[in-house]
Amino acid sequence: MAEALAKKIAKGHLEAFSAGSRPSGKVNPNAVAVMKESGIDISHHRSKGFDQLPYKEFDYVITMGCQDQCPFIPASKTLDWQVEDPSGKDLDFFRQIRDKIAVLIQAFYSDEGLVNYESKVE
Repeated sequence: MAEALAKKIAKGHLEAFSAGSRPSGKVNPNAVAVMKESGIDISHHRSKGFDQLPYKEFDYVITMGCQDQCPFIPASKTLDWQVEDPSGKDLDFFRQIRDKIAVLIQAFYSDEGLVNYESKVE
């Protein structure tokens, strides 16, 4: 969800990649459903592991509460957002997580001066 939200909010002003510590290769159907509600189709996406990231060093790495399960990924700046994993939860919880991530991304772009965002994820 985070990768797709970042791409929508940034409107092509950045490259965003997501990866996890235990990828299944499939995107959770609840994530697909709640993103579709926001007009974002992630049904063709698949979950990826850290070893599948395309770069060796990033400008920013933002983790979402993985603490010691996240490997070191070289970056100019690293942030950790405490976002609970919605796996195993209901659609309403997925919506809450989607909306929380969208707010965090919008604040990040504003704080870092990367993008003056005008879009609002519905």
